Amino acid sequence: MAVSEESRSARKHQAIMVAATKAFMTKGYAGTSMDDIAKLAAVSKQTVYKHFADKEKLFAEIVLATTNRVDAMVDLVADIPADAHALEENLTRLARQFLTALTQPEVLQLRRLIIANADTFPQLGAAWYEQGFERVLATLAATFQQLADHGLLRTADPHLAAHHFSGLLLWIPVNQAMFHGSPQHTQNELDHYADAGVRAFLAAYG
Repeated sequence: MAVSEESRSARKHQAIMVAATKAFMTKGYAGTSMDDIAKLAAVSKQTVYKHFADKEKLFAEIVLATTNRVDAMVDLVADIPADAHALEENLTRLARQFLTALTQPEVLQLRRLIIANADTFPQLGAAWYEQGFERVLATLAATFQQLADHGLLRTADPHLAAHHFSGLLLWIPVNQAMFHGSPQHTQNELDHYADAGVRAFLAAYG
């Protein structure tokens, strides 16, 4: 059965996206050319330009496409039962999953890439933050408000509480990765940061 032109075009589009992501992650935005991307995608340079008008538009599509991955994280932080007897256990489970997801090498690499180009593309960086991490924080804040409504947390500012919770978890491993250029932690260390972060959070807000 013949493959449709639309199907071939979709495959080429995806191949270009994958290749461009790899190139940008490896060489950075400035160090990547459309020739590099075409070679990695095994397509002609003309084909790359047929799908993307220029390198900036390709970079923007790659960055914003990653915000779709946040949906699973939003679902995760929205699902904390209002159970007084298991609050620390539930928050610790959330913290471990949250921290593991946000310290994956490709996530840290993307974060570094966006920060490195924030001066050049400030609107893109802002859009990535708002559609991604800020959406997670807003959901977490709503969850904390529900827990406060049930008398399980004490907070007059659930959004600030969400920032504090995230900061307690992410500060050490993310900063280490940003300055070293790669993750420096083991899974056991991540679990330790998660457990300690939840205890500190509950000491302030429990």
